[in-house]
Amino acid sequence: MRQPTPHPALRQLDVFVGEWDMWAAGHGVGPVRTEFAWLEGGAFLAQRADVAPETSLPGEWAQHAPFPTVALTGYDDTTGEFTVLYADGRGVARVYRGSMTDRTWRQWRTAPAFHQRLTATVSPDGNTIAGRWEQARDGEQWTMDFDVTFVRTGKPQSEGA
Repeated sequence: MRQPTPHPALRQLDVFVGEWDMWAAGHGVGPVRTEFAWLEGGAFLAQRADVAPETSLPGEWAQHAPFPTVALTGYDDTTGEFTVLYADGRGVARVYRGSMTDRTWRQWRTAPAFHQRLTATVSPDGNTIAGRWEQARDGEQWTMDFDVTFVRTGKPQSEGA
C-alpha cells in the first residue's frame, strides 16, 4: 500500500526524532523513557512515553501517573498549525494545537475549566529539550504545572522513516 506524502512543514519536527529520558521537575519524576518516531512515511510523528515497571513514582504521581502516554502529531495545511492527539494510561484523551518557531515548540489546548500550554526549546546541539507546562482554569491566570526536561539517550533516527 502506498504511503501519504507528508507536508513539508512536518520536517520542522525532525529534531524530536529519537530516544530521550524525560524528567518532570517539581514532581521528582524521571527518567521516563520517551521515543519520537515517524509513522506513515513521515506523515505523523508519534511520541510514546512510559516508566520502567520497577520505577517507583513519588507522591501524587504514584496515584495519578499518566503512563503510558502516546501523542500523534500531524499538520493542518489550512491553519498552518500542528494538531496533537494525546491519550494516556488513565483513559485521558485530549486534542492540542501546536507550533514550531526557531526551535521552540508550543502546544496548547482550550477546554472548559482546564486550559493547558507547553513551551519547550530544543538546545542548539539537539540533545536537550527544556520546557514548562502551565495550566489555567479560566484561560487567563496561568500557573506553572511542572518543568520538563528531555535528554537524548540515542542517536536521532533516520528522517521520514
